[in-house]
Amino acid sequence: MNVFINKDIPEAGISLLRKKGINLTINPTENVLSRNEFIKICQENDVLLNVGANNLDEDFFQQCPNLKGIALFSVGFDAVKITSANSRKIPVGNTPDVLNRATSDIAFLLMQNVARKAFFNHKKIINGDWNTFNALENLGQELYGKTLGIFGLGRIGFEMARKCKVAFEMNIIYHNRSHNENAEKELNAQYVDFETLLSESDVLSIHSNYTTENNELFNKDTFAKMKRNAIFINTARGKFHNENDLFQALTNDIIWGAGLDVTNPEPMKQDNPLLSLPNCCVLPHIGSATFEARNAMAVCAAQNVIALFEDKKMPFCVNEEVYF
Repeated sequence: MNVFINKDIPEAGISLLRKKGINLTINPTENVLSRNEFIKICQENDVLLNVGANNLDEDFFQQCPNLKGIALFSVGFDAVKITSANSRKIPVGNTPDVLNRATSDIAFLLMQNVARKAFFNHKKIINGDWNTFNALENLGQELYGKTLGIFGLGRIGFEMARKCKVAFEMNIIYHNRSHNENAEKELNAQYVDFETLLSESDVLSIHSNYTTENNELFNKDTFAKMKRNAIFINTARGKFHNENDLFQALTNDIIWGAGLDVTNPEPMKQDNPLLSLPNCCVLPHIGSATFEARNAMAVCAAQNVIALFEDKKMPFCVNEEVYF
């Protein structure tokens, strides 16, 4: 079996694949392949181990009829047109669970940095603007006893909620497609409708899978329904928020601040006005960027590929219906 890996991944996954005698083609450079280059190599292979944001749409599947499976180096699978994969009986695997803690750590980090304007105050030192003590300057807000609202309380959202509960005794509310009984039992989380989530959250953190129906769900209308002291956190997908509307909300005191590990579009340009705001903290999509998480992701992706090689069901398949 021939497998194309479009960007290098940790050796923990590569070694598993090589031990099985699987033929690997790994993009040897850090350069992003053009779509034509990407598709051409995929046409010559049986399996794609995809790293990064490639659009695996109907056109991709039409041009790559020999593909037998796709292993994603990610939890999210919104870049894959699953209906197109299903119609061709192509299993798609992801890397769930192994980055729950790492990604929730970043959400937790951003929340605290926004609350205390840490990025902005750090820049003041760099710019030589650390002046004498002023009791009215550099004021942030405390998080103790505040309300955390989770949009999409799955595994990552649960980890974020647990951290906030233990560290700051925060009250947990959430909005999901269905109830999370485990969160309600362990964290005393309360299920609420979307409007209540907006109006009652002191911190609103997104941890949902992205779908087109949620495209720019967080916009001028939704920000206007949030508290003036609210902190908006997005570590899921940048397409959940409208970036211009977020800028307007932050500069017009509609919400307190925002912490982003994902942007819309991505990557963010260095002259983006959000980067100059004292109440906005932005990171370059590093939610899973720990040695532990990335190694575990590589192993999960390799296990999905090995299952295809051994004519078995992918252990982390997002479209299990292709097996029936």
